[in-house]
Formats: sequence, C-alpha cells, structure tokens
Amino acid sequence: MMNNPARHRVCCVDELPPGQRKIVEVGEKSIGVFNISGNFLAVLNVCPHELAPVCAGSLTGVTHSLAPGSIQYSRDGQILRCPWHGWEFDLLTGQCLVDKRKLKRFEVRVEAGIIYIEL
Repeated sequence: MMNNPARHRVCCVDELPPGQRKIVEVGEKSIGVFNISGNFLAVLNVCPHELAPVCAGSLTGVTHSLAPGSIQYSRDGQILRCPWHGWEFDLLTGQCLVDKRKLKRFEVRVEAGIIYIEL
C-alpha cells in the first residue's frame, strides 16, 4: 500500500457496526464516520446552518405520504438531524432536506478490514 498523506485510518470495520458512528479528529478537522447498512460515509462535523457539531445529532428517517391519510416512515438511519436546530441532512448525499446547503463529505475506503478517510 502506498503511503498517502491525505489518507487517515479510522478503525477496523468490526469496530463500527451498522447504525453507529465514530467521530475522529484529523488535524484541525472533526469528521463523523457513519456505517449506514454497511455503507461507510464521512462528513465534516460542522452544520452548514450555524456551525453546530452536526455529527452528534440523532440518526433518523423521513415520513412521507403517498395518499391522503397515509403516512409512511422510511430511510431509517439515513437522515442526520443537527442537535442545535434540527436541520436534517441525507447522509447518502449530504444534501439538506429543506435547503440547498450540503454537508461536506469525504471519500471513504475500506481495505483489508480497515476504514480510511481521504481528505
């Protein structure tokens, strides 16, 4: 494996089970790494709304209606809700659900059972 100064080891895959997160410090950056059903994602731990530590927020889903009187809940564990003001972000895309702002995302690689983020 080539030594890449922009690559940072997070943890072993088995240390981050589905539905869990790990917040790591890389230089001056705080980064949240999430396991969403086996898909590893990393975002800057800064809410683009008011600079809150967004990765400390709750993981939830969304409700939607296909017809009057019908409410369904879906995407459980894919939506990150900011702990300060409740802004919600789709972790799969980084997109805010009610605004054009996005979370800053980082590339995640898994090699030999180890999770790495690339800055």
